[in-house]
Amino acid sequence: MSDERRVRKLNTKKKFIADGVFNAELNAFLTKVLGIDGYTGLEIRATSVSTEIRIKAANCDQLVEKGSRRVREIKSLIEKRFNFNEDDNKVELTIRPPEYDKALCAASNVEDLKFKLLTGTPVRMGVNNIMGRIMRRGAIGCTIIVAGKVRGQRAKAQKYSAGYLISTGQPNKDFVDIGMRHVHMRQGVLGLKVLIMMSLERKVGKTVKVMPDYVKIHEPKDDNTNDIVPNVLFNRRNDDQN
Repeated sequence: MSDERRVRKLNTKKKFIADGVFNAELNAFLTKVLGIDGYTGLEIRATSVSTEIRIKAANCDQLVEKGSRRVREIKSLIEKRFNFNEDDNKVELTIRPPEYDKALCAASNVEDLKFKLLTGTPVRMGVNNIMGRIMRRGAIGCTIIVAGKVRGQRAKAQKYSAGYLISTGQPNKDFVDIGMRHVHMRQGVLGLKVLIMMSLERKVGKTVKVMPDYVKIHEPKDDNTNDIVPNVLFNRRNDDQN
């Protein structure tokens, strides 16, 4: 009896902490590795046999077609770091596009802005270029914040806004996509933050979420009297007999 291995049940608190640490470390790793490909987030579905990691990236097609070797390398690094194996606990890595348009992805746009700043584009010109492209693709509102030593030795934050963007409550979590990056410039580190409000209606799974203050006005019906079909409301003969 002493030689038999007993299955120890993990404490619920320790399990939640371990899952949170795993998600945070994996998210930081994928943000660093797949940031240039528009990495937006991940979903983890774990069973007793395997663990499925679903990565959402804006440039999903290019990553799958041209970067199959790169995907295998990322999978190998995840297996070595978190002790996955093919026997009893294997990991499955899938890459999927986000549910919305690539041009309205905050992660992809903040990466484009980061690349523009690293190549020497002025801040105002780069921000106006990104914001104009976002608004032309049908976004409701957009806000871009650049913080740090933009010019000179004094650090400051510059905020650029266009359209209508909600910033509080549950609709902020449902309708606003947020992307943040850090740019290592010669004078210091710049913080970039892009917020995009895509639409007033958003489909999440099988449900459609609508903004609480959104009022949809339907087209009025045709009031042509020739199309009205008369209906009999009561029978006069039966009414007289009663």
